[in-house]
Amino acid sequence: MKKLFFKSSLLVLLLSFAFLNSVKAQYDVYFEDYQLRIDYYIYGNADDCYYALDKYVMEPVWGGTRHYLIDSLAYGDYYFEVLLADSDVVIYSKGYCNLFGEWQTTAEAEQVSRGFNESVIMPYPKETVDVVFYLRNYQGEMVEKMRLNIDPDNYFIQDPKKFSYSVLDVHGDVSPDKAVDIVLLPDGYTEEEMGKFVLDCNFFKECLFSYEPYASYQDRFNIRAVMAPSRDSGISVPAENVWKNTAVNCSFYTFDSERYCMSYDNQSIRDLAGLAPYDQIYILANTTKYGGGGIYNFYCVSSTGDSYSSEVIIHEFGHGFAGLADEYYDDSASYEEFYNLDIEPWEPNITTLVDFDSKWKDMIHKKTPIPTPQEEKYNDVVGVYEGGGYEPKGVYRPKIDCLMKTFNGNKFCEVCNRAIEKMILYYTD
Repeated sequence: MKKLFFKSSLLVLLLSFAFLNSVKAQYDVYFEDYQLRIDYYIYGNADDCYYALDKYVMEPVWGGTRHYLIDSLAYGDYYFEVLLADSDVVIYSKGYCNLFGEWQTTAEAEQVSRGFNESVIMPYPKETVDVVFYLRNYQGEMVEKMRLNIDPDNYFIQDPKKFSYSVLDVHGDVSPDKAVDIVLLPDGYTEEEMGKFVLDCNFFKECLFSYEPYASYQDRFNIRAVMAPSRDSGISVPAENVWKNTAVNCSFYTFDSERYCMSYDNQSIRDLAGLAPYDQIYILANTTKYGGGGIYNFYCVSSTGDSYSSEVIIHEFGHGFAGLADEYYDDSASYEEFYNLDIEPWEPNITTLVDFDSKWKDMIHKKTPIPTPQEEKYNDVVGVYEGGGYEPKGVYRPKIDCLMKTFNGNKFCEVCNRAIEKMILYYTD
């Protein structure tokens, strides 16, 4: 039996190496070592959505995985895939979310139309490709919205903007294709405050690796920081008539929600992020005001001078990196009917019970009732607790409390922990 086990294990190992080598070979066949950034406009209102191409930018280094070229996670409300031209052969794909999709669920979207500039990045193709953009509609179906035919030799593909800013190595020295690469951008730090930004970068690193599962996998992360000063110190607060001229123009009161601090200036964010290889963009906001934000495979923001900054950094990175949903349910958010209760949400840490088998059902003890009462005896039990995703009814979360709900505890629940670990391995295995 031992000999048979050894032979079968060896076979699996050899097949695994063969598979990884074939995937790596596939990357080398189809892609260069640098990356293509596609900037586009997305605009509309609560009911309609349209796309328009802005420009193409060739950036120096592809920081993403070279192994998992096809996104199998099915995360995100938006998705794009890259096909060999005039074929159905998919050679790259990625799911993500954006600001426009969140804005569509606000009351303002019922009254006016707005446009947002956004970007996706992909490894630079060696030959002509078709890039197809999709959005997930309210029924959960992916709908094609834009199709581009891209010739990599097109002379209208722009070089990146030239900057004299240095890039600081904060943590790690792993090859970008084998690491989770985080680029930190400063906002609201003047030239004289860049030393404070360096300290805040190290604070970010200490925060990240003080929580599991990040602590156990810190050797799989690279963190780099772009040393880009702002003209003004601090962050804009429109409701207080405070307006700042900063590097990437973050502002509180995004969607008229006081603590939501994001930026509509996608161009500045992407231009600076492109100075380093990245999988994730994290903006550190130089303010003592509580707030931040995080959007899956888009970017995250956190203030650095608030007493809860450590927890906010981790909470928002949960959104941006692992696609985790908010588990709280009150009227602090500006969204209306954010989730369709007739379908299963894609986020790994909430459920409508429409397809609970695809979520954390395997982690629940057979004697735990579904739904699970929010009683003291279940305080530390993985279950199905009603209330989550801004909805008090119809959306369920895995634990009574978690860092994706409140900061009363100091850890992720088992379900969120598993989702984060899965994403780390997705990028680095």
